Amino acid sequence: MSQLARRWLLPFFDPRGVARLARLPGYFAEFRAFQRMAKSDTVRLADTHPCLGDRTTATAFDPHYFYQGAWLARRVASSKPAAHVDVGSSVMMISVLSAQVPVTFVDIRPLQTDLADLTSISGTITALPFASLSQGSVSCLHVIEHIGLGRYGDPIDADGARKGLAELQRVIAPGGRLYLSTPVGRERVCFNAHRVFAPESIIGLLPALTLAAFSLVNDEGRLIANCDPARARGLDYGCGLFEFVRP
Repeated sequence: MSQLARRWLLPFFDPRGVARLARLPGYFAEFRAFQRMAKSDTVRLADTHPCLGDRTTATAFDPHYFYQGAWLARRVASSKPAAHVDVGSSVMMISVLSAQVPVTFVDIRPLQTDLADLTSISGTITALPFASLSQGSVSCLHVIEHIGLGRYGDPIDADGARKGLAELQRVIAPGGRLYLSTPVGRERVCFNAHRVFAPESIIGLLPALTLAAFSLVNDEGRLIANCDPARARGLDYGCGLFEFVRP
């Protein structure tokens, strides 16, 4: 199946679901075996809940999200900010980061939660609710590539990513740091999923900030720490991890 066909068919038809049907005989065999063994547990058929895709030889994970969370946590632990702002990143990551530093989370879809040292506010990356030069530590991971494509309910805007980057740059205080991740490799727009950037494009869109460090998750899902952004050339869908500082 071509990549184009796969991208158009998978939103409507997931062949993995059909493939899991082959595991049903084994499921029912194990169900009957459990019933025979159970002394006090009574399992009604109405309460069964088949989970047929979890029996794997290794724990599956998304390399982009796994490594970017670990990368951000280590960078923030090293810089020791008094507070941190995150714009639209993974809420699972932010919940853990808030145990390390007080976090303000900004998203067009506010997070409805009650957790110590985690404050959620409604806002958009193209008009952040902060004064210029006011934030010493900001993250925005796997977000900027979506802005303006409408996927998450934001307005269609071909310049959305550029506007979002300009806003992130605007709020960074002197000496402050911006932690940014985005798909990198062959530059293109994959409407309406995401964009893929050349690292040089991201750097060029943040002229008031200096690139302090760059790491990369390559197409094989391996983390290449503290490397030259040129290592992303020729990739199809890597993940660039950028640490910027305002001089």
